Amino acid sequence: MTSSITSRLPSWRLLMLPLVGGMLVQGAQAVPSYARQTGMPCEACHTMYPELTPFGRDFKMNGYTITGMQQIQSKGSDNAAALKLNEIPPLSLMLQTSVSQVRSVDKSSGPAAQQVSSQFPQQLSLFFAGEISPHMGSFLQITYNHQSDHFTQDQSEIRYANQGMLAGLPVTYGLTLNNTPSMEDPWQGTPAWGFPYITPGAALPSPAAQPFIMGKLAQSVVGLGGYMHLDNHWYADLTGYRSEQAGLGQPYTPSATNMISGVAPYMRLAYDTNIGDAYLEVGAYGMAINQIPAGIVGKSNRMIDSAVDTQYELPLGNNELIVRGTYIHENDTWNALPQQAGLCASGTVCSSNTNDALNTLNLNASFHFANQQEVSVGVIRTTGTTDLAYYNNPQVVSGVPYGNPNVLSGDASGNPASTAWIAQYEFLPWQNVQLGVQYTAYTKFNGATTNYDGMGRNASANDTAMIYGWFMW
Repeated sequence: MTSSITSRLPSWRLLMLPLVGGMLVQGAQAVPSYARQTGMPCEACHTMYPELTPFGRDFKMNGYTITGMQQIQSKGSDNAAALKLNEIPPLSLMLQTSVSQVRSVDKSSGPAAQQVSSQFPQQLSLFFAGEISPHMGSFLQITYNHQSDHFTQDQSEIRYANQGMLAGLPVTYGLTLNNTPSMEDPWQGTPAWGFPYITPGAALPSPAAQPFIMGKLAQSVVGLGGYMHLDNHWYADLTGYRSEQAGLGQPYTPSATNMISGVAPYMRLAYDTNIGDAYLEVGAYGMAINQIPAGIVGKSNRMIDSAVDTQYELPLGNNELIVRGTYIHENDTWNALPQQAGLCASGTVCSSNTNDALNTLNLNASFHFANQQEVSVGVIRTTGTTDLAYYNNPQVVSGVPYGNPNVLSGDASGNPASTAWIAQYEFLPWQNVQLGVQYTAYTKFNGATTNYDGMGRNASANDTAMIYGWFMW
């Protein structure tokens, strides 16, 4: 059934499917192999995984190398290199399973669809995560995804870290080699680790428009960069990314799509401090991308994302309140797209405008009950330039609607505006087992509150309830 629908999708939407799939299920930064390595319980690094505590942020910035484990080691000599290995391989498993229900589906205009999506597993991951050698550690994730029914390289990083002095101040510094912009960040405001940490998956509705930095390059690039944390307050990161798409030869063939032209820089600045018992981080980040939509040479579209973020943590006895927010502004210049006032021809990408803008606000708060229960609420609001050709797609081709088999995903107005309200409850019977319920309510979807697809579907029809289990061992 899925193949019959995707065969009718325009080529650019086919290219977006794996990108959206990569965004829908966040990687898990909580890995039990780190607990085995350090000899510390999960709550040392996490309030509720994957949210990091101050110690968890330090552990990451120090290259995942803090250890309390017996090791196999040799000091080395003139004729031999030194060795330092954990006695237990740094392996871990993660399993997510869920049951989700969308409020309604339109069965009259397309293939029969179910309102309930059951996934076991929704995601299954193998991690190689821990110290490689002194000053060097890894977070490597290989994931089986239920929708695609295959294994793939997920969010991954190798990191070198060290400590020293700079201008008389202590500094932690290092290098990062990773495949997802912002995954190197130690806070939960940037997109790779942003709220919500688990979503229903690609089978259920999500708005079409998102800034490029919000996962559209995830696992399709390779980045090398450097970072530092000066005086335990000032954080800076500069990483350059190039395309590294799976399944394509080296050098890339002319059939390649969405290739970065040159290097796409990711930049990050942040300041964090304690205010009495509370903790505050404020920062900015951004990325500039020149992307060739088809082939490996030629004109490129230019996307510039600039963002601010904040994270506030307030201990309240054994409990804690955490508030996070990020605002992303994107400027798009469509140098490589045909300009057309009306709809694009089937199978092509075009734009009504030379330039578009997109804005996304993600604001959320969580209350932790003694690291065992958590209640979270949040809103994700996107606005932007109306572009009938870029955002709108013909709703019907040969009698079959565009979109996936479960929902309609049109945008009759060509406006990218969407607003999602999210409420979530999580319970940890054990530190490595998370059980939760989540409800997402849309007050606007793909540009409108009512009849957003031009076929009578309202934003609230995409409201989604989910129950899930998240297991780490």
